[in-house]
Amino acid sequence: MVILGVDPGIATVGFGVIRTEGSVQTLIRCGVIRTASGNRLALRLKQIYDDSCQLISIYKPDAIAVEELFFNTNLKTGISVAHGRGVMILAGEERGIPMFEYTPLQVKQTVTGYGRAGKKQVMEMVRRLLSLDNPPRPDDAADALAIAICHARVSGSLLNINGGNICSTI
Repeated sequence: MVILGVDPGIATVGFGVIRTEGSVQTLIRCGVIRTASGNRLALRLKQIYDDSCQLISIYKPDAIAVEELFFNTNLKTGISVAHGRGVMILAGEERGIPMFEYTPLQVKQTVTGYGRAGKKQVMEMVRRLLSLDNPPRPDDAADALAIAICHARVSGSLLNINGGNICSTI
């Protein structure tokens, strides 16, 4: 299964594409979509949409995993990120790709075993899990890979086999 992980944003959208076979995940590609801060919001969203469509066309993911939004104190930034997240979700939905959402806590818990892990811990675990020589850069790409790994692990767990029902009936 090929998974596209997305760390949403407006200035920078992280993406990570992995292949998962059983319990092994391998890196296909990671990077970022950057938009110019001087451009109008509509142009930035169009660029995110167009680049997302291109990623989907090239890598043909079986699933897209997106980080859920976390609003801390800056509501204006959160709304901009939500716009960027929305066009990415639209790009996948238009192509019929199943979409999955994970909170930052779920991603950290699944990837590192600790829901309050720091960014360096997450990046190191992504490096180890994907058997990379160095942690992926930039941080947004590493975060996107962590989201993809989270989905690979959650979707492959026994709790998701048979619609979440691991008990059989006689």
